Amino acid sequence: MVIDDLEFDAEKIAAGISEWAEVESPSFDKAAVNRMLDLAESNMAAMGAAISRFPGRDGYGDVLRADFNFGHDTQTPGILVLGHIDTVHLVGTLAGELPVKRNGDQLYGPGVLDMKGGMFLACHAVEKLLALRGPLNLPLRFLFIPDEEIGSPSTRALIEEAARVSKYVLVPEPGKEDKFVTGRHAFLRFKLHAYGKPAHAGVAVGVGRSSISVMAKLIAEIEGYSDVTREVTYRVGNINGGTFVNVIPTECHAEVLCVAPTETAFNEIQKRMAEISSPDPEVRVEVEAGPVRPLYQPHEGSMELLEVAQRVARDVGLELGHGQFGGGSDGNFTGALGIPTLDGLGVVGTGVHTKQEHLLVSSLVPRAKLFAGLVAALSDRNA
Repeated sequence: MVIDDLEFDAEKIAAGISEWAEVESPSFDKAAVNRMLDLAESNMAAMGAAISRFPGRDGYGDVLRADFNFGHDTQTPGILVLGHIDTVHLVGTLAGELPVKRNGDQLYGPGVLDMKGGMFLACHAVEKLLALRGPLNLPLRFLFIPDEEIGSPSTRALIEEAARVSKYVLVPEPGKEDKFVTGRHAFLRFKLHAYGKPAHAGVAVGVGRSSISVMAKLIAEIEGYSDVTREVTYRVGNINGGTFVNVIPTECHAEVLCVAPTETAFNEIQKRMAEISSPDPEVRVEVEAGPVRPLYQPHEGSMELLEVAQRVARDVGLELGHGQFGGGSDGNFTGALGIPTLDGLGVVGTGVHTKQEHLLVSSLVPRAKLFAGLVAALSDRNA
């Protein structure tokens, strides 16, 4: 198949991505996430996929699986397209700081880049590919994840199960202009809990012990462990505590995200966080370990997959290198298992996790051709 035979319309792709972005789906809002899954399910069913939907666990949204078996045995390893449709943007963002809007080459909106844009582009690319050439020589599966932005706590086992029966994993997370993603730093999440003693805050000397004061000291200590030259970071992104300003706060809670680019750094983070202690013996501190994204480093299977992708990229007019990066994804799980995984196959833009999130419309056609061409090339390898 010649990639040039595939005709894509950037405006049509942008319109589809905009439609998905208009359905807000923050990770913690199960109903909102499931509304987004309803839309994705409708799109995939229209493409002829066999739909399976798994009820959400632990208060999170459902998981959507869409299969194209092309007459292959159900045990035949195929291509897994893995991505998420949850975002970090709360319901109300569309009406506030980040409406879906177009400014020249820039299309703004919650999730247009991370990663509704990538998942829609992958669906659209496959739809065009199948219309042109018909059945593939490998089964093709899409897996839509509802809780990636919070570490995939309810879906990791399902992701790993799907990966183990796959030959290749393609992850349309935001693309980089000049590189494929062949590795991801590890991500470790922790919750800190501080428990003090109550008292009236207006009394100069008393029995009260402030959990917030202790937490403030711990945050400074923990973030001070960061070594940006090594890309090892400790960051507190959420904190809450206290009730009334005139009451010494008895409880304070914080969430910590740590990033490790190496196994040594991973072990170092675990050790340091396990050794956290209260600077005030009368304030109890607990450290609760949360979801972990394992270290995904380039390996032989992924390098072979990369070679195929780079050949396809050159045919599209893209010269792409590769590397290991932060910004974890569900590809961490599949890559860490040793399954050939290629990440960063989505749309290109900037502003991930900010109210300036946008994609570049000019990236849509080349990236759609790249994705469709890669799926076709992997299919042809198994002819």
